[in-house]
Amino acid sequence: MANISSICVYCGSRVGDDPSYQTLAQELGRRFAEQQVRLIYGGGQVGLMGIIADAVMHAGGEVVGIIPGFLDDREVGHGNLTELKVVPDMHTRKRLMFEMSDAFVAMPGGIGTLDELMEIMTWRQLSQHEKPIYALDHAGYWRPLKYLIDHIVASEFAGSETSEMIQWPTTVEELFAMIAVAPIPGSVGHSERL
Repeated sequence: MANISSICVYCGSRVGDDPSYQTLAQELGRRFAEQQVRLIYGGGQVGLMGIIADAVMHAGGEVVGIIPGFLDDREVGHGNLTELKVVPDMHTRKRLMFEMSDAFVAMPGGIGTLDELMEIMTWRQLSQHEKPIYALDHAGYWRPLKYLIDHIVASEFAGSETSEMIQWPTTVEELFAMIAVAPIPGSVGHSERL
C-alpha cells in the first residue's frame, strides 16, 4: 500500500435495494482507515457516498469530499469530513477527484457513478493517465458492464487493451490484494477537451 495514498471512490447517492451494499460501503470505509488510505469522493452525505465517508471518519481515517456548489446548496454536502471542497461545477469536481487520486474504485451506483467510471476509462484509453481502475463487482453488480465492454471489444470498436484497463474484484479483500501489487505511475496529463 506504500504507493497508494489516496483512492477515489465513485458510488451511489442512494443506498440501493440490497442492504449488503451498505455493509460493503462500511467495510470499504473501515479498510481505507486501517490502511491509512485517504478517501477522495463526491462530498455527499446521502446514500452509499455518506455511508463510506462516515465509516472512514469513524475509524479515524481521512476523507476529502469534492462537491459542486449547487449540490452543497441543497444541503447534500457532508458536514463532517477532513475537508469539503466546494467547486463551481461537475467538470471541476471530476477533474479534482482525478488529480487528487492514485487509483479509482467504482462501487454500485447509478448513472452518475457510471459516467465517472466511463470518463476515467476514456482518459486512460486516450493516454491521459495510467492509474489503476477497479469496479467492485459486489454480488455481480457490474457484470452487465463487463459483458458490454467485452462486446465492444469483440465488435472491434475498441482494442483488447480496453478490457484490460479495468479490474473486477468481487470483495473488499480481493480489491486490496490487487491494490497492494498495483504499480502507480504518474499522471500522463489531462485535457479539458475530454
